[in-house]
Amino acid sequence: MTGGSRGIGRAIALELGRAGATVVVGYRSGAEEAEAVAQETGGRALQADVADPEQARRLVEEAGALDILVNNAGLTRDGLIARMPDDDWQIVLSTNLSGAFYTCRAAARGMMRRRAGSIVNVTSIVALRGNPGQANYVASKAGLVGLTKSLARELGSRGVRANAVAPGYVGTPMIEGAIEEGLLSGDDLFGRTPLARLAAPAEVAAAVVYLASGAASFVTGQTLVVDGGYLAYGAPGRASAVPAQSFL
Repeated sequence: MTGGSRGIGRAIALELGRAGATVVVGYRSGAEEAEAVAQETGGRALQADVADPEQARRLVEEAGALDILVNNAGLTRDGLIARMPDDDWQIVLSTNLSGAFYTCRAAARGMMRRRAGSIVNVTSIVALRGNPGQANYVASKAGLVGLTKSLARELGSRGVRANAVAPGYVGTPMIEGAIEEGLLSGDDLFGRTPLARLAAPAEVAAAVVYLASGAASFVTGQTLVVDGGYLAYGAPGRASAVPAQSFL
């Protein structure tokens, strides 16, 4: 999996390990954290910047024969579109969307030969509703939804499945800190979420493990939303003084 050194990625790696997978933790930075996750899962860590197609290819090659590929690597460079620099647009698309394309392309070849495999792309609910101040991030995450559907149609006849998970607000230190600092309104957020709380990283990880596993053997081309009902509630997408940054 990519982006497995911290946060949701770390939780996914740990849940995959508990489910019996041999986990390869891909990371761009944070070597110590990635090595710690690899040690916990009994797997190994490999450094690569998936925005570079050659590094993405090498990561997949060094990981070995893959049964599961999880694309979780991502970053943000938030700002209103009228003032967004070209570089901020490009780096987000290159990492979040092109990086997933590069790893999927490299992994698909072996999966098709073996006529088995599961790809899970981690997107976001903003891909389904938009978000002010995040045109680059939203475009990259919406692109992952489309990529996932295309992969499902293209690879299905070879026994390879492709799905996506779209988390909402997750209880990471960043989110909790934003609520404490007043950058996010906890009352407002919980009032618009029917389950009235943040997701635990492990709950997002459980959705990824389900889609990766044989329990979802007839599920492909789907985007599983894990947001406590936030989207179903129809929360308005009005702009605020502070962009949502990477909260979603």
